Amino acid sequence: MQPAQVTAAGAAAPDHLRGEDVFLASIAGYVDTLGFVALFGLFTAHVTGNFILIGSGLAGVGQGLMIKWLAFPAFIVGIVAARLLDHRMRVRGHGPRARSLYALQTILLAGFMLAGVAASPIGSADAPATIVCGLLGAAAMGVQNAHGRLTARTVVANTVMTGNVTQAVIDAFDWLVPIAAPAEREAARARLRRTLPPVAGFALGAGAGASAYLYAGFWALALPLAALGFLTWRSGRASEPSASR
Repeated sequence: MQPAQVTAAGAAAPDHLRGEDVFLASIAGYVDTLGFVALFGLFTAHVTGNFILIGSGLAGVGQGLMIKWLAFPAFIVGIVAARLLDHRMRVRGHGPRARSLYALQTILLAGFMLAGVAASPIGSADAPATIVCGLLGAAAMGVQNAHGRLTARTVVANTVMTGNVTQAVIDAFDWLVPIAAPAEREAARARLRRTLPPVAGFALGAGAGASAYLYAGFWALALPLAALGFLTWRSGRASEPSASR
């Protein structure tokens, strides 16, 4: 009876690291903004935003249509690679699955950084080295977008903040304005406490990514790489107690 209870508990509460949502949101804001500044307005995390820029480019505003077109299939490649890796790791539990996905994203983001350093100074949006750089960044963030959905861990959306901000405004209103039932107000307060930190992390990450690029160029990606390395390490350790039982 006891193993069944442990299994049920593990299924109900997958390994989730303290502060993980804030880390991921900060990484997304940092990388997305750095890519936007460095690569002629390319979105690597909020990849659908590139459609708007493609439309404006077709109207004669902006540049770098090719890299923005190719970012979407690169993003898809990142998602598919994450799906295949997660499938291979599925029998090992949530911790090892998360660790493997973090490791894959780290490798791709390191490729983004090194390709950017090799291509610098970047003078053309259509240069092959520039395009390779952008595609590695989009693939890395494709892995992050897929991560929470694949491992079924309690990770909030962390690469696009529009939905989180909308929910936060609704929850703040319901909590502060006494029109909802007490239970609904308490639920709104609990969601708000979980949603606001990633939103703040994304905003701070965006500002840090832009500032760091101005001072360090693509080497500035070493900071989110360090954060991903920490998450990779902690995800592995989070699985050790359950694995030893």
